[in-house]
Amino acid sequence: MNFQLKTLVACAAFSIVGLQSCKDDDEVPLITGTGYSIPDSYSEFTNVDFDGQTQRLNQLLEMKKYLATANTVGSEVSEVKLLAMYENDKANAGFTGTYDDSKQIKSKTFANVQEDFANVLKSIAEDSKSTVAHSEGQAGVLAYSDNSKSYLINERGVDEPQIFEKGIMGAFLAYQINEVYTSPAKMDVDNIDITEGKGTKMEHHWDEAFGYFGVPTTFPATSDNLLFWGSYSNGRDALLETNSKMMDAFIKGRAAISNNAMGDRDAAILQVRAELERVSAGTAIHYINASIDNFTDISKKGHALGEAVGFAYALQFNGDKVISTAQFDEIMSLLGGGTAELDKLDFYKVTEADLQSAKDKLAVIYNMENIKDQL
Repeated sequence: MNFQLKTLVACAAFSIVGLQSCKDDDEVPLITGTGYSIPDSYSEFTNVDFDGQTQRLNQLLEMKKYLATANTVGSEVSEVKLLAMYENDKANAGFTGTYDDSKQIKSKTFANVQEDFANVLKSIAEDSKSTVAHSEGQAGVLAYSDNSKSYLINERGVDEPQIFEKGIMGAFLAYQINEVYTSPAKMDVDNIDITEGKGTKMEHHWDEAFGYFGVPTTFPATSDNLLFWGSYSNGRDALLETNSKMMDAFIKGRAAISNNAMGDRDAAILQVRAELERVSAGTAIHYINASIDNFTDISKKGHALGEAVGFAYALQFNGDKVISTAQFDEIMSLLGGGTAELDKLDFYKVTEADLQSAKDKLAVIYNMENIKDQL
């Protein structure tokens, strides 16, 4: 595998879009709502459309399901099909859903790592050809010690499909929310002319950011069919209360835009980014806990630690992130590899002390010390 996980965090000049530096722990500005009403649900807004986002989420869901077939011995996944799904090459993707020609995952992934994700798909396809069980130095399917599940594990003990899925949640979904649709390029646009079904350009861009969260407009009252970030927000909600906080930020931001309250809009942008970062950090800790609890079970550890790495990786796609470059590099190193290259990731070299250290550091950075063992 040649999956270059480039270190994208750069506090002085954020390398993705040159927005703001890594923020300190100051309180996120309050949204006043002065002079206008804020609805209780996103479903109360009119002219809302995020069909393109829904299509891409469903493409990623189909990729996830196809990748999961590699977890059975003798079930080989096709490199051609995986790359076609990534690029929406309909002739070879074999999608069951119907998607517009322009809708694809690759083009919406942060440009510097698009080919890196293609490379990890190639590696998964190659590893899936193995007809022997995984062992150190040998890729293959390995069952849990209790035989309840099995996963494709590469020669260094890494569940690469989890690296792809959780990594792309950062480089694609979080990137689009934080650094594209809530960026000045998408927010500082026309907010007067209304297109039927889509609202103003600014309203539409905000709705598209919301669409990548992967929840219904009636969330959290309705929690069915949650996808990706929406699902993991719900998973952490009992301890982090992320469901209501994310939705409050999205609802208040949309209301602010519709009422030309740009100060409130900007405060909502910061809230969306902050809460998504908390979901990512809390979920990384959650899977570090699972890795520690199952340290001697190579399949369970490889699967859980792959998820932990992916969620830690996602922290960098936010110009207003809390974590610093040095902190990010240290945590990624503790979780199993060099700070910039996932092709050097080796879960056999990770110690329990390394995992505990990464967990403790994340908990301090994100003020989760009192709940880190419960996450």
